[in-house]
Amino acid sequence: MEKELDIANWKRKEHFHFFRKFEEPFFGVTVKIDCTKAYDYAKQSGKSFFLYYLYQSLKAANTIEEFKYRIKGEKVMVYDQVNASATIGRPDETFGFSYIEFKEDFEGFYGPAQQEADRVSKGSGLFPEVFSENVIHYSALPWLDFSALSHARSFSMEDSSPKISFSKLTTTKTSKTMNVSIHVNHALMDGYHVGKFVEKFQELMNSY
Repeated sequence: MEKELDIANWKRKEHFHFFRKFEEPFFGVTVKIDCTKAYDYAKQSGKSFFLYYLYQSLKAANTIEEFKYRIKGEKVMVYDQVNASATIGRPDETFGFSYIEFKEDFEGFYGPAQQEADRVSKGSGLFPEVFSENVIHYSALPWLDFSALSHARSFSMEDSSPKISFSKLTTTKTSKTMNVSIHVNHALMDGYHVGKFVEKFQELMNSY
């Protein structure tokens, strides 16, 4: 479900109109997330760590309204829920885009997410079976402990979906950490909202 945002009475209307005109309205940050408890939980329960942190990231995003805003023409639409369009690697060293629906309950999320990841992994096409605006574009680069990341972008294509990427997991004697790159459209949100997302994501990764 979606509804139109009342831009005229939106407290960020000036910010929206200002950044909407930019050739590159996205801004990005990279932060370090402690994954020690989350990794231990995933391994102890026999679950995919990737799907576990993907779920917690989606859960965090769905608590912040601005992550559910999308630009359609001159309008801003607000979705009830955002889902994941995540890249899934293949044995032949290519990847495909998936469509993974968010479910509030991890067990309800995990089964369908695993099925979709398996389907894409065994397939050959690039694009998912479901196209939707209410997604976050996810990718994982488990080969790189990156500290910054940029994205390939087509400026002629309207795009306002957040983009979240996960680095290689780094292990020390006492902890496991992962860098997370977050790119969002500045017409729809600010650093404050990204900060709220990071805080909530870390909170969820610490609890099980």
